[in-house]
Formats: sequence, C-alpha cells, structure tokens
Amino acid sequence: RYEVEIQLGQTDESHIIRTIEYWDIERKRYPQYEHCAVIVAEDITSRFLNVIQLFNGAIPLIALKLTAYRVGDEYALTFVKVMDERTFGLVDEDEPVTEPADRNFWETMRGTKKTMALTDSLFKIVNAVEPKAILKYNRHYIGLEVNGSAYNFVSFRPQKARVILRVRLAQSKEIDDAIEEAGFDASPYDTRWRQYRLRISEGVDQMQRDTLLKLIQSAHDGFGK
Repeated sequence: RYEVEIQLGQTDESHIIRTIEYWDIERKRYPQYEHCAVIVAEDITSRFLNVIQLFNGAIPLIALKLTAYRVGDEYALTFVKVMDERTFGLVDEDEPVTEPADRNFWETMRGTKKTMALTDSLFKIVNAVEPKAILKYNRHYIGLEVNGSAYNFVSFRPQKARVILRVRLAQSKEIDDAIEEAGFDASPYDTRWRQYRLRISEGVDQMQRDTLLKLIQSAHDGFGK
C-alpha cells in the first residue's frame, strides 16, 4: 500500500514529516500489508532530496516531481520519479548474515504461527529440490542455508495474513503464464533483484504445487550462474 502526500511548490519539512507520519499510522493499522511512503511536489529541491534519501535508508520512500502543462484548453500532468523505494537484496553465499533472528521472532513479531506453518509446507517443496537446505532465520526474510552457507534461490517473508514466497528467476513470458494459469496472487516482478514474488495465504493445490516445484527447480539450477 502507498501512503501519498501531495503538496504545491517546493518540498518542505512539514510535508516530509506528514508523509512519514501517515506511513507510520497506516503500517501499524494494517500490518499484514507492505507499505511505502510517497511524497509528490512541484519542486523537490536538492536540500530536501538529500534529507529524503537519508530517510530512505530506513523507510521505504518514493519522491515524485509533478509538472502541469496547459495545451490549448486542456491541462496535462506529468510525473517524474526523482527517488525510488530502496529495496534491500538478499544475503548471498559470499555475504555474512548481520541480523540473525529465530523462529519465535517470526511467529510473534513478523508473522504468526499459522503463517510459519504455511512457510513449513512451502519449504517441503524446496526440500524436494534441495534436500540439504535448511531455513535460515534473518530479521528481514527467511532464507536458505546449505552446508553452512547461504543459498537463497528461494526466500520467505511470513506476514500476519500471508507468506511472500520469492523465487529468483529471470522473467519470461512462459513463467508469467504458468504463474497466472496456476492462479497465484503475484506482485509485480522485481526487476532489481530478478525474482518473482508470490503472495500465498492458504495451502497450495496440486496444480500450484506442481508449478512451484518447476519454478523452484529452475531457480535452483540457475542460481549463481
């Protein structure tokens, strides 16, 4: 969900604060969703852009520059994305894990026992592809570990009402069609980290399981290449 603050003229501190306050209120009200703050202004000055970039290290924040044009008797608006939400990558096999967590953290703080049970059922499909994989609990996601090293061709992010399953694959029409045909609720493809994101709130049926098995196998075979 996006929490949007729109202002005329130049960005100023009061509107930036309101943007963050609105984002904070909504994420606490609806913790089952992912939230992103958005500030829209006619002029985003370099001074406040630096401030916004500092916030973006801890808060997902998008800044849009709005310009109005008059064409005859009509008006048109254009939006330029000055700053995008910062998405943090997964820990790869050559990077140390700096923020460890445990299962209780995910059952009580990020997700629930129900969504962790759903994670377990999805992990069984992963184990069918890579029997040596175990769950590696971090504060921002649950990854995979094989023989003591991170091996995140798949990762999980349990929430209060669902599990976000992330599968690291190059995007293709064939995969897009397979996901749609199986009836998955999918977020837009993550082009930065080259991964599909599936929102799963209940157990998967046989067709979905078969589709996941193929996707996970492909992700496993292509990981690190």
